[in-house]
Amino acid sequence: MSQHHQKYEIDPYLYVILVLMFIMALPGCICGILGVHLAPLVGSLLFGMAIFAGAFILSWAAEAVQIDISESLAVAILALLAVLPEYAVDFVFTWKSAHDPTQAHYAIANMTGANRLLVGLGWPLILFLYILVKRRKEIVLEENQRVEIFYLAMATIYSFTIPLKGELNLFDTLILVTLFGLYTRRIAKMPTEEPEMVGPVKIVANLPTARRRVVTILLFIFSGTVIFFVAEPFAESLVATGAHLGISEFLLVQWLAPIASESPEFIVAATWTIRGAARSAMKALISSKVNQWTLLVGTIPLVYAISGGFIKPFILDDLQQHELILTAAQSLFGVAVLVNLKFRRAESLLLLVLFLSQLIVAEIRLEVTVIYIILGVIFHIAHRKDLIPAAKIGLNIKK
Repeated sequence: MSQHHQKYEIDPYLYVILVLMFIMALPGCICGILGVHLAPLVGSLLFGMAIFAGAFILSWAAEAVQIDISESLAVAILALLAVLPEYAVDFVFTWKSAHDPTQAHYAIANMTGANRLLVGLGWPLILFLYILVKRRKEIVLEENQRVEIFYLAMATIYSFTIPLKGELNLFDTLILVTLFGLYTRRIAKMPTEEPEMVGPVKIVANLPTARRRVVTILLFIFSGTVIFFVAEPFAESLVATGAHLGISEFLLVQWLAPIASESPEFIVAATWTIRGAARSAMKALISSKVNQWTLLVGTIPLVYAISGGFIKPFILDDLQQHELILTAAQSLFGVAVLVNLKFRRAESLLLLVLFLSQLIVAEIRLEVTVIYIILGVIFHIAHRKDLIPAAKIGLNIKK
């Protein structure tokens, strides 16, 4: 696979972007390694930039590695690395919550915010750009994308049980991580092609084989180091900034942190859409949603248990339960929208308007939850003929 891959034309600005990301990542990384204490607002900006840049570098490494390793191994690695920055921030709050219960709010806030951001803003953004650039009215997904939709549906159905029982426990870990494993195994068996490289990763792709592999490994090491050392001070700075400015720390952690960690993925997906590959862009965002709704949620009680040194459920208060059921309801509607493999303007507007409504007016989140569920049921009934095909492809059941 590595001997005959595509060669790319390199524009000079790609080198500028590559260098810029390293420059953005280094100050925060150095401060994180040395344990330098910064003013809350300065820390939020500096560490936030480092997370942002580190996530970009990680995404380039994840694309480049697909040239050189087996499809199965590539899929398994990429499925995990796609949302590593989000995991890092959320695990910091979860780890601390075992010793400081006040941190538990932030772990759930960060996770639910990232999930709702992907569906409520990311999906509509892709369709909007596609309409703007290609003058199309809808995005028609490929048949094999039913796999992501099926496993997202399974995770969504199970997720409703979590707020109902008021806790996350190791049984949830078993179910959700198993779902992630089944999803990864299924997509590993699907035929894949070398991805169309976008951005500075083209520089890496054009290197001779041995050098490319070394550079790819170094990119993984560098980005992983940045994220590991910056995640905790970034999370702490966000909370401190909220307290200093009189802004809700919960909202900062729920929306600002996910924006920093998800933005590289959004930008790459937007770039693909502008180039006409809207289906690939949607595939990336849906896959990220599956990863977060299975592996990220599932490992919260595991991280909590390891940190505390005890087997004890992660207890959810009323606010956390409401956040989870709202996120599950949005996911239910998202699955119902895509199950027929068509993403239209009206559906996109519904997702965007409902997302912005609960974001701007927090008091109506319960009403928005009900609307999501009602719309999800209505759309599932309307698309009922597509449910069985989605299950068959998701489970790899032959006709």
